[in-house]
Amino acid sequence: MTQLPKPPIAEPAIRVVMMPRDTNSEGSIFGGVILSYIDQAAFVEARRQVHHRYVTVCMREVVFKEPVFTGDVLSLYGETKRIGKTSITVQVKVMAERSRPPTTSVHVTDAEVVMVAIDDHGKPKDIASA
Repeated sequence: MTQLPKPPIAEPAIRVVMMPRDTNSEGSIFGGVILSYIDQAAFVEARRQVHHRYVTVCMREVVFKEPVFTGDVLSLYGETKRIGKTSITVQVKVMAERSRPPTTSVHVTDAEVVMVAIDDHGKPKDIASA
C-alpha cells in the first residue's frame, strides 16, 4: 500500500466513518454505500457553486482500487470540472483513512458525476437563474 499525497482540495465535501451495517459478506463495505456517498459529495460541491435543487444524471465509470473496511474514515473531495447551462460536472475523489495501525490513507476511487439543476416540477432549470 502506497502512501498517496493529499488531494489538492483542502477540505472534503463530506467525511464519514464506515460502520458494520454497511458491510457485505466478505467483510468490506458495499460498493453501493460508497456510491451513495459519492452522490452526496457531488451534490455538496454543486450546491457550493450555485444554490439550486439538483438531481444526478450520471456517474461515469467508478473503479474501486482498494477495499473499505469497518472503522475506516472516508473523505470525499469534490471539484467542479464544468458548469453548463443546466448541469454541473463534479469530479469526486474518495480516500479512506485506515482505522488499523499503521494509519494510512488510501485512494479508493474517483467518479465524475453530472448533476442537473431542476425547478419545482422536476424540469431542468438554467443554472444562471439563481
